[in-house]
Amino acid sequence: MKPIRKFTVRAVVPAPLAALEELAGNLRWSWHEPTRRLFEHIDPEAWVRSGRDPVAFLGEVDPTRLDELAADEGYVAWAERERSDLREYLTAPRWYQGLGEDAPKAIAYFSPEFGITEALPQYSGGLGILAGDHLKAASDLGVPIVGVGLFYKAGYFAQSISADGWQQERYPVQDPDGLPLSVLRRPDGTAVDVVLALPDDRALTARVWRAEVGRVPLLLLDTDVPANDDDLRSVTDRLYGGGGEHRLLQELLLGIGGVRAVRAWTEIAGKPSPEVFHMNEGHAGFLGLERISELIGHGAPFDVALQYVRAGTVFTTHTPVPAGIDRFDRALVERYLTPMLLPGVDPADALALGVEPGADLATSAFNMAVMGLRLAQHANGVSKLHGEVSRRMFGTLWPGFDADEVPITSVTNGVHSPTWTDPSLRSLAERVLGTADAEHADWLSASLEDSELWAVKRRMRQHLVEDARRRLVAAWGEQHSGAPAPEWVHRVLDPDVLTVGFARRVPTYKRLTLMLQDPDRLRALLTDPERPVQFVVAGKSHPADDEGKRLIQQLVRFAQEPGLRERIVFLPDYDMGMAATLYPGCDVWLNNPLRPLEACGTSGMKAAMNGALNLSILDGWWAEFAEEDYGWVIPSADQAGDAAERDALEATALYDLLEHRIAPRYYDRNSDGVPGEWIRMLRRTLSTLAPELGADRMVREYVDRLYRHAARHVAAVGADNARGARDLAAFGTRLRAAWPGVHVVHVESGGVESPHVGDQLQLRAYVDLGSLDPDDVSVEVVYGRGRADDTLDAVRRATLELVPGSGGQAGVARVYAGSVVLDRAGSFGYTVRVIPKHPLLLSAAELGLVAVAE
Repeated sequence: MKPIRKFTVRAVVPAPLAALEELAGNLRWSWHEPTRRLFEHIDPEAWVRSGRDPVAFLGEVDPTRLDELAADEGYVAWAERERSDLREYLTAPRWYQGLGEDAPKAIAYFSPEFGITEALPQYSGGLGILAGDHLKAASDLGVPIVGVGLFYKAGYFAQSISADGWQQERYPVQDPDGLPLSVLRRPDGTAVDVVLALPDDRALTARVWRAEVGRVPLLLLDTDVPANDDDLRSVTDRLYGGGGEHRLLQELLLGIGGVRAVRAWTEIAGKPSPEVFHMNEGHAGFLGLERISELIGHGAPFDVALQYVRAGTVFTTHTPVPAGIDRFDRALVERYLTPMLLPGVDPADALALGVEPGADLATSAFNMAVMGLRLAQHANGVSKLHGEVSRRMFGTLWPGFDADEVPITSVTNGVHSPTWTDPSLRSLAERVLGTADAEHADWLSASLEDSELWAVKRRMRQHLVEDARRRLVAAWGEQHSGAPAPEWVHRVLDPDVLTVGFARRVPTYKRLTLMLQDPDRLRALLTDPERPVQFVVAGKSHPADDEGKRLIQQLVRFAQEPGLRERIVFLPDYDMGMAATLYPGCDVWLNNPLRPLEACGTSGMKAAMNGALNLSILDGWWAEFAEEDYGWVIPSADQAGDAAERDALEATALYDLLEHRIAPRYYDRNSDGVPGEWIRMLRRTLSTLAPELGADRMVREYVDRLYRHAARHVAAVGADNARGARDLAAFGTRLRAAWPGVHVVHVESGGVESPHVGDQLQLRAYVDLGSLDPDDVSVEVVYGRGRADDTLDAVRRATLELVPGSGGQAGVARVYAGSVVLDRAGSFGYTVRVIPKHPLLLSAAELGLVAVAE
């Protein structure tokens, strides 16, 4: 019989064990192994059954066991020590507290998903896991971040595989009362509600849940409240669910409602308001409009408010292709962006922010990434290569400028080592190398024997094999109405066989089935009698992506062949719990996307943290970190005639590497049965690569290169009653109006009749500034190596100086002069351009105005 309603009753913990409730209430336990061991000690089997979630676990433990431990002075003292350690962690100064006064007092970090722990399933893939790691590293470093997202009652989806290999989705409902969350309340005990005005005199109301991620509060907005109509209660039902209007409502709530939730939290907690707002992808872009509306309410015009908001906003794009960007029908967005929702904001001004470059203002789709970039003066991609891709992809927002001048930098993603490093590897570092910080341990130390490291790696592989068998037995029961799994399922995989892992989302560009290009070649690798290879594969396809589902089906059917099914497995329902065993258990991590469509690809980073070697296309993070000691590069066949030829060439390279280089090195053992050269590579990976891949490095970069920069800039434009914002807004308006009258009339050169290296090219440029003053612009010579297609390569720029007394009268050009040293041989080319100049412009390209000599 089905219940009409379900809810969670929390356990009553004996008073002497009150420390357990405090420890369970802070998600630091998700990456703090001593706290996890404290809970596991209560009942190891129930700990595993609960998914290692202390809140759920305390509800399952036999009360007599808790009473027994409450009388155990040793255990009570242990719990008190861990609580004291947590309290010190939450309050003691850390790295960030040693920075200067220009470090922002508060930063708001908005993301549509957060992967903190499997116990809080509010993520779909890399974007959410990255956001979770960002918060955890910020907590460890003492960075004063507040996270903002949505609470999805059914999360993303749970995946199962039918008997014929087809992905099936189900949406288990989450009860927030049974999760490590609490309602955000005012001092009088009333819950905080965030309300958005909707068309037709309707309103969308959301309660605010709060999770404690170490030192970082995470605010999650939830629309499943009685105040909403039934259709609005479901706005936050699923991550990335529903159609265009449903998705738009989610993003309005995240951006606009999220800012309002932060306001309420800062007031209740007595914390400073954020100086910097960070959008993790364009989904949160509406936050800028809410902040503009607030400033307009305090008397600022739209253009001034826009300059102020831009100065303190950071936008991170994870998207390598335009198709991955949220785009909404203009009429739909226009219907929702009303003065009731955003008081003081003219809907036309708001809509203009999302218009795609070159599109008709009246018909353009509303592009969330375009709006995000227009609302943020600081933007970045998530690897060096992705930064280059992003500058090309979004370059039309800054017409007339070369890609290298597009104001999008890059901060390569990182992964949170305490979350992703296997406990057995940390234990080895602590026991032999004297530190529990496996990320920064001296893995090259002679005090660590190769055999010790190899034994730990085999143990991690054994754990993966056991976990895979358990999952496949459970999946068999689901597929076959509870029937027991056949004997062969209990034999899948071998802890002594070279193990290759591949797990990620399954869009077509990630090429899940590249390994199946030549099935016979793969069969030979899997069944080699002397040097076999085995594959562990996992991944979810978006519910609407049938092409991705077909790839999963193709892989599953191949893995069902009787002669192969013990050597290649597909594990259903890839999540953080599976990943914690999968990454450490693999010897090689495979990544073979279509270059350059992988923005970063952090799964290979997590594998490297656990002593796995990478086998990857030079894409994402691997393009900047690949070295022979860290793994192998799959050559890209970029010049292939078509996609099929490219896949065939790259698959052949993959097989060749596995057969001729990787497997021989893995199975080349010394007298102790240890693969010496493999262990040398493994040590180098752990000692020199892993520290570069940490989320602590990533967050430090965000602080030093973006957050502090944004805080300084917003302080500058906001000083003296926002005088800088007013000046910058007026400057932009004036230059846009006058720019059609700016021309480079003529350029003269001399001094190089027969040019040689070391000669100086003398230049004089005659420039008509129209109604502008010389102080409004900079005149530059742009020069470099001339290419056959009439473009410049290896470009450099130098400022030309105004010749005193030249021009100034109506219709008379001003003269600018300077010189360039010819410091290298070969083809040389140059041009002269005029660009805006203002002390508060962070980039020459910012206004998108340039006049170039013709």
